[in-house]
Amino acid sequence: MSTDERIDDETLWGQAAEGEDDAFAEIYRRYADRLHGYLFRRCASYAQAQDLTSVVFLEAWRRRGEVRFDDGSVAGWLYGVAGNVLRSSRRSIRRYDAALRRLPTDGDEPDLADDVASRVDDEARMAEVLRALDQLPVAERELLALTAWSGLSLTEIAALLDVPVGTVKSRLARLRVRVRGLVADADGLPETDLTAPVRSPR
Repeated sequence: MSTDERIDDETLWGQAAEGEDDAFAEIYRRYADRLHGYLFRRCASYAQAQDLTSVVFLEAWRRRGEVRFDDGSVAGWLYGVAGNVLRSSRRSIRRYDAALRRLPTDGDEPDLADDVASRVDDEARMAEVLRALDQLPVAERELLALTAWSGLSLTEIAALLDVPVGTVKSRLARLRVRVRGLVADADGLPETDLTAPVRSPR
């Protein structure tokens, strides 16, 4: 199977469902790093984020009959699965991870392990950020994660939250005002991390 980026996720998912192992491996390659980053920014632990990323892909495959696409993209649905995983118990992480490792891949998955010392610093900083953001309601923290840290478009976020795009825009405008107040109290937290605009709707 070609891994041409022009093949949309919906086509790849269909190929995977028909037994083409490389198709699901391509979905993994496209989204593993993005989901790992999103999960790290929610739990402030690289190791836990890596475990949770494994759970997300196993859960996505287990729930493949429920998959939804937005303009051929599975991104929004995967982030929805990630959100559910974050809210669920961690008791099955090791079992899920072991099962994921048995799924066929081509061996090209990115190595998520870089510099350990740098990771410790990053985790400490992210924990400080999350402590500051704990002042926000749960729904606002989720919107923040989806807008600033996931790379989803407004259209994809609206589909994931099952609200109109206009509602996402108004909620985001209010959230940015609140976050600017928190940024001043979170040392080392660039405002652009939280208030950078998301991609325009397709």
